[in-house]
Amino acid sequence: MHRFYAPDFAGDRDVPLPDDEAQHLARVLRLKPGDTVAIFDGRGREALARVETVRAGKVMVRATTARQPAAESKVALTLAQALLKSDKMDRVISDAVMLGVAAVQPVLSRRTDIPKSALRTGVRQERWDRTVIASVKQCGRAVVPPVLAPVEMSDLLRMKGGRTRVMLVEPSAAASGAVRDLRSLEANIPTEAVVMVGPEGGWDPQEVEGAADSGVLLVSLGSRTLRADAAGAAAIAVLQYVWNAW
Repeated sequence: MHRFYAPDFAGDRDVPLPDDEAQHLARVLRLKPGDTVAIFDGRGREALARVETVRAGKVMVRATTARQPAAESKVALTLAQALLKSDKMDRVISDAVMLGVAAVQPVLSRRTDIPKSALRTGVRQERWDRTVIASVKQCGRAVVPPVLAPVEMSDLLRMKGGRTRVMLVEPSAAASGAVRDLRSLEANIPTEAVVMVGPEGGWDPQEVEGAADSGVLLVSLGSRTLRADAAGAAAIAVLQYVWNAW
């Protein structure tokens, strides 16, 4: 069943698909009026729908029957990922969304290899938003999690709230004696959590020290050093499992 993002859908009227979705339905999939699709509003609702019109790049659909989407995680988990180069960051966001995160928070760290000027045009944000929609369609979710505006690491550490905060660190950091295994978090299941993953060069030691001083739990995935674009997905999967959040 083909799924489409229709943020304004209602059960009693025809609604237009966003331009990207309309183009995909009409030009790529070549669906026709009368065909049945699934639509979701990005806020948790999903329905079967009938394609009503396909004309001049515009597509109208009408919801027919409510449908149960994939369940959301019981723990609202935010991935705070130090910025990576474009294709790697896209992959991180895609994997995180399919694994069920509530939000992605890009972070400017000391070793981030991306100039701030590259973030000002909004092009990256637009691409990230498209990546989120594609990933939500792929995995069966009906909630579209936000990719938040990038923040400095120092600002991230000030965003405490009532959330459990963990920082994924390299195995060598275990020498400090303050690093815990992710499985040790099993006993205390939070309602909200943030997992921080560093850049390709790893966290700067001052960032690790600052995180620990602000109450962030330092954790590792064991003795192996993972790539920055793989560590987040691994940590999310482990946390979802130990917290029985799926």
